[in-house]
Amino acid sequence: METYAKKQFKFRGKTLEELKALSVREFAKLTKSRQRRTILRQFQKIENFVSRAKTKLSKKKAIKTHLRDIIIVPQLIGMKILVYNGKDFVPVLITEEMLGHFLGEFSLTRTRVKHGSAGVGATKGTRSQSKH
Repeated sequence: METYAKKQFKFRGKTLEELKALSVREFAKLTKSRQRRTILRQFQKIENFVSRAKTKLSKKKAIKTHLRDIIIVPQLIGMKILVYNGKDFVPVLITEEMLGHFLGEFSLTRTRVKHGSAGVGATKGTRSQSKH
């Protein structure tokens, strides 16, 4: 039986090591137009977030953030970030496939509705029970 080696990850023809060596602005040139525009407008905000995240990791603290509009850059790969969704912080483990996406895409703000059963008196069948 043959075992296949895991295919090496590449983003626009560059390996993960090459991507981590790039600055935020150089990485922007490899992304699609919407993400490139966002990165170039907020590159200082992204760089500050990355440096803050690295210092918190060195102190073994959880990285909590409300910044859902940050584009995921190669320096964030492997980090576990708690992203606020409006109610609580959702843990997001950043992988290679998330490059170029927004942090908020992985912390959903709307959950699936789980309807319970109707209460007493809410339906015609239970109306007679509620008068006792």
